[in-house]
Amino acid sequence: MIKQRNLGSSGLAVSALGLGCMGMSTAYGPADEAESIATIHRAIELGVTLFDTAEVYGPYDNELLLGRALQGRRHDVVIATKFGFKLDGDDRTGLDSRPAHIREAVEGSLKRLGTDYIDLLYQHRIDPQVPIEEVVGAMADLVQQGKVRFLGLSEAGVGNIRRAHAVHPISALQSEYSLWERNLEADVLPVLRELGIGLVPFSPLGRGFLSGTAKRAEEYPESDFRHLDPRLQGANYDANMAAASVVRDMGVAKGVTPAQIALAWALHKGEDIVPIPGTKRRAYLEENVVAADISLSVADMAQLEGALSHVAGPRYNAARMATVDR
Repeated sequence: MIKQRNLGSSGLAVSALGLGCMGMSTAYGPADEAESIATIHRAIELGVTLFDTAEVYGPYDNELLLGRALQGRRHDVVIATKFGFKLDGDDRTGLDSRPAHIREAVEGSLKRLGTDYIDLLYQHRIDPQVPIEEVVGAMADLVQQGKVRFLGLSEAGVGNIRRAHAVHPISALQSEYSLWERNLEADVLPVLRELGIGLVPFSPLGRGFLSGTAKRAEEYPESDFRHLDPRLQGANYDANMAAASVVRDMGVAKGVTPAQIALAWALHKGEDIVPIPGTKRRAYLEENVVAADISLSVADMAQLEGALSHVAGPRYNAARMATVDR
C-alpha cells in the first residue's frame, strides 16, 4: 500500500501520489469510461486516496465519471475539484470567481460527484476581476456550511497566496511542477513552506515527455491538449528529448521506468509534495505507484536536475500562460 503524507500543516492526510482524472474525459485522446472506472477502483485498492477533477474537465463529464466510480466508496477517498471558469455549453469563455458563481459551481459539483461535501476545493485560476479576499471569503463560508473541508488555489502567485491565506488557511497549491518545469522553486515553494501549504504538482511527467512517450505536437489531434504544447514542437522537441535521456538512462541503470524516476524525483523534493500523475489506464497507474518506493541519492537528484536545468520552449502558448498568476 502506498505511503501517506500530509498536505502542509493543514491536517489533510492523503496518499503520497494522487490520481489526476482530467485525461479520462478526452483531454488526451478518446475517452474509455470502463477502463477509467477500473483505473479509479484499482487506485483505491493500491491505497491511492487523492482524486483530482474539476467542473471544466469535459466540461462536467469528469466529475460525473468520478462520481459514478466512487459510488459506495466515498469515505475511502479525498475528492479535490475546482471552480473558476465561465462556461457556455462546452465552451470556456473566461474566468468567473464571483462569490455567487462560486456557490453555484460548488452546488453543481456536489450534485455531479454524488456527495454532500468536497474534501479539497480549489480556485482553478486567479480571477483578476475579483479580489482574492472575496473569493476565499466565499470559499470559507462553504467550509462553515460543511460543504467543503479544505481550501486550495491553482496556479496562484506569491502575492495572492499570502492574501488568500490571511483570510482562511490554504491547504494546498496545485501547479505544474516536475523535472522539466521548475518555475516554483525560486519564490513560490519557499512561501508555501513558510505558510505550511502543501504542493500538488500536476503534469509531473511533463505530459509524457519525462516518461519517454511524448510525440511531436503535430502528431496529436487538435482536440488533444498536447497539440499546442510549444515544448513538443519542432527543434524544441528534439532538444528536450535529448535532455530527457538522463531520465531514461537512470531508469535503465536502476531497473525501473523513466516515469518512475521522474515521479521519485518529485517525491524526494519534500514530504509536503503530493504529485497527481494523470492516467486512464490501470497499467500506467500500477507503474506510477511503485515510484513511492524508489530511492534516489543526492547524486542522482543532482544529475537529473543538472541535465534538465534548461528546457527548450515556453511552458504554454501565450493564451494559456495569460491565465497563470506569476
